[in-house]
Amino acid sequence: MDAAFSAEQDEIRRTLRELVTKRCGPDDVKVAVRTPRGYDPALWSALAGQLGLPGLALPEVYGGVGCTAAELVLGCEELGRALAPSPLLATAVLAAPLLLALGTEEQRAAHLPRIAAGELTAALAVPGTGLATALGLVGDNAGDWSGGGRAGGVQARVEGGAWRLYGQAEQVLDGHSAGLLVVAAHAGGFARSRTLLFLVREGATGMARTRQTSLDETRAQARLELRDVRAELLGDAEGDVPGALAAAGDVAATVLAAEAVGAADRALERTVEYVRRREQFGRAIGSFQAVKHRLAEVYVQVQAARSAAYYAAWAAGARAAGSGGQGAERAGALALAQGLDALRTAASEAVQLHGGIGFTWEHEAHLYFKRASGDELLFGPAHRLRARAAERAGLFAGDALREAV
Repeated sequence: MDAAFSAEQDEIRRTLRELVTKRCGPDDVKVAVRTPRGYDPALWSALAGQLGLPGLALPEVYGGVGCTAAELVLGCEELGRALAPSPLLATAVLAAPLLLALGTEEQRAAHLPRIAAGELTAALAVPGTGLATALGLVGDNAGDWSGGGRAGGVQARVEGGAWRLYGQAEQVLDGHSAGLLVVAAHAGGFARSRTLLFLVREGATGMARTRQTSLDETRAQARLELRDVRAELLGDAEGDVPGALAAAGDVAATVLAAEAVGAADRALERTVEYVRRREQFGRAIGSFQAVKHRLAEVYVQVQAARSAAYYAAWAAGARAAGSGGQGAERAGALALAQGLDALRTAASEAVQLHGGIGFTWEHEAHLYFKRASGDELLFGPAHRLRARAAERAGLFAGDALREAV
């Protein structure tokens, strides 16, 4: 494994940091999340048009840059530092890989170039609150989470030669504003029960989208109601949907881990800056040994989480390139667990060490606290991410357990 970044990768980080620092401060974030879309369209246009971020990991044949997960991780780490609200996660990390993996050539050609150019945003709609399960992060995604032939979830059936969807999906990231929805639905009844993915375009008859109030406003969520909505099957009915979702989930977890690391690092920086200025008993509180120890522990945890995120990105890139060996393992869930722990610790210390002002809900420290809590609700919690990774590695199987002992 080569842990050194190339000049191009360092340039991606530098350029993004300059842009985000200039256009996405705490006040800008608070204004953007309260707009109807939940993000700043001008910032999104800059990220897409000037930097090509939505197409960073897409093949060049579809208008992308053709980079690996490592470049995407570096970009999202910088966005995480500012908690920049954008449809990048929903569009480029969750929806686009599914289009690329399962879509027909016509579907790819119709949508991926527009996604890469930032002209089209997309979202993955999963029934209920099972996004982490659907992505294979906290459990086996080959089960009946999409509906299972019973009432609930989203059901798909063929009527008049066309697919129709009926049901409801909660917690759809950026689902209220996305131009294209990738909807997971149950089909086949009990006889041939399976989960399929469908494309639903903005404005489809019978679809209602409502933006939800969420703990973390920087991750806009929506409730999606489908009443006999006409849909287009993504790919064919024999595609490996659980496998494609699990592969997308590993990359998504890696990206989320990098975002958490960026947010934790920035929360730590802001806290260090504050304790250097804030005086008590005639001296800066940062000079007290107890405060130094607490911040040192946060620093170590953030650096460990960063290493885990970078390794997961390298592993994802190696697996995509077909290099085999250690690169074939999926380390995204473990990296995400470590990133969530680091962000939760950094945010908690930020609130505590800012004293009375840190406990006011309006203080920017709470933006980081809400991101930590919100991501755990959506993609965790951390102990379930670790438990699933241990299960997949066979750590608690009889032979593996005996060898470990």
